[in-house]
Amino acid sequence: MRSEFLYFLILLTVQSCTPDRPGEPPLEPFPVPTGYRLVWSDEFDRGSRPDTTNWSYERGFVRNREDQWYQEDNARVENGFLVIEGRRERKPNPTHRPGSDDWRHVRPEIEYTSSSINTRGKGEWRYGRFEMRGKIPVGQGIWPAWWTLGTQGDWPGNGEIDIMEYYQDQLLANIASRGADGQALWFDRRIPLDSLGGAQWADQFHVWRMDWDENAIALYVDDSLLNRQPMEELANRDGSNFHPFRQPHYMLLNLALGGTNGGPLEEAQLPARLVVDYVRVYQPE
Repeated sequence: MRSEFLYFLILLTVQSCTPDRPGEPPLEPFPVPTGYRLVWSDEFDRGSRPDTTNWSYERGFVRNREDQWYQEDNARVENGFLVIEGRRERKPNPTHRPGSDDWRHVRPEIEYTSSSINTRGKGEWRYGRFEMRGKIPVGQGIWPAWWTLGTQGDWPGNGEIDIMEYYQDQLLANIASRGADGQALWFDRRIPLDSLGGAQWADQFHVWRMDWDENAIALYVDDSLLNRQPMEELANRDGSNFHPFRQPHYMLLNLALGGTNGGPLEEAQLPARLVVDYVRVYQPE
């Protein structure tokens, strides 16, 4: 009886210390890197949909002439993971405008759907360590990404960081600001997927990370440095004197299909699933 009572007290204490929502940093769920503190995380361990206190959805045809229609139904939480699914799904395009020159409106039908979620207005940070553990889908026309955008300014002047991106048999680690001509100035690194182990590598979980401070932005996968750029190189060069990486950024997680970079989509690969174990943000003590 005494041991059962002690067990009850321990269980009650653990339950009373459990956060009310998955966006709140748990007490001690995992080691925190030395010199950092956890400021935000989503472990995807509650509910059946992404936590709307952490994430918002993009909707419709959004960018890059991509094939998919973004909608909420393609993002779910199951067994402790976020799953973003790209699939074949045909239905009328509610934004169709006959005779339109806009690629978003000229299509009478939606043929593919997926999801894109972001933390804009809910989680925005300047500097820190950003970490995501996930398993990415690969193949012709498949385009998963975990990336950030600056909160102020229009693209590319607000700054873009592609911490995890894949398309056309390449893993990418990119940073973009505005060049002197007003167009995107890319600081990119492309790694052939075959050099990592191909589809077998992609079918395993990996940890992507960004270390960002006042001196540089460094992008990693599994602790292997992919791209590092000094901050002085990343300022906009359009004469505005605005530095897009000295402002807060928000995160996006999405699975695109086709489009300008994804290339022609092979339907046989669908459904395709981006699976995310966690996303965490740390900042220096």
